[in-house]
Amino acid sequence: MAVLVIAEHDNRRLRPATRAAIAAACRIEPRVDVLVAGHGCADVAAEAAGVAGVARVRCADAPHYEHELAENLAALVAGVAGDYGHLVAPSTTFGKNLMPRVAALLDVAQVSDVCAVESADTFVHPVYAGNALETVQCLDPVKVLTIRPTAFDAAPAADAPAPVEVLPPGPDLGLSRFVSREGTATDRPELSTARVVVSGGRGLGSAERFQARLTPLAERLGAAIGASRAAVDAGFAPNDLQVGQTGKIVAPELYVAIAISGAIQHLAGMKESRVIVAINKDPEAPIFQVADYGLVADLDDAVPELIEALGR
Repeated sequence: MAVLVIAEHDNRRLRPATRAAIAAACRIEPRVDVLVAGHGCADVAAEAAGVAGVARVRCADAPHYEHELAENLAALVAGVAGDYGHLVAPSTTFGKNLMPRVAALLDVAQVSDVCAVESADTFVHPVYAGNALETVQCLDPVKVLTIRPTAFDAAPAADAPAPVEVLPPGPDLGLSRFVSREGTATDRPELSTARVVVSGGRGLGSAERFQARLTPLAERLGAAIGASRAAVDAGFAPNDLQVGQTGKIVAPELYVAIAISGAIQHLAGMKESRVIVAINKDPEAPIFQVADYGLVADLDDAVPELIEALGR
């Protein structure tokens, strides 16, 4: 049965997580459809059409889809669900907000955070904060899935673009409205897709020290900056930098954890990183149990020395 991937985008470009979702969907069915819902999103539809494995792009363009409000988008997805056996989205804030609503409208179960596809109805996903992997079989007529982006390589470019079809937009349900968006402008890579991530914890002591210690190191490494939940709760960093079970799941080539104790909810968000380096003055910190390289030292001594060594 056909598979539909719901694209996450900003009306200009596809989010990298969407390409990972397409790659996962292609393990269910070699050719998949992609739904692009937005406003002035023709460039996104064209980009999606150029991804390998995409058979067709369905583009719904309307003002009330501009900010991807979940209520309107869920109704649109549910309206076309009869054409598909699987509805797929990345397991990002976007997907976690949207897909449970779709599943509820269709009265089916959802399989969340899929990290492996065994067959068209059997999937693997983490449970217990990532401490166990569960294989589940879904027998619902429509399978609603969110995909862990870090578990799949992004789908490459196609040899030839797929056709783009105009999909009539649904109504504006008026259940929510966009008020404003606040973000931090930065030249650093996006946290969820960065090759290198430097993260700080509550041990940094203050927001000023968080920035003073992590920013120079991140700039030297060309890294994104992350934070533990404790650091976010303490006001050292904004919510969008949180790494962990209740934040972003990352799997960079290098993850540098500074003054992070290693609570289980944080480990769930980064333990799949290829190389983990931990700096902590507590030799009993749980982070050392998953670190490839651990340094027991005061961060005020270790981090400047590391920056200096990287500059040689």
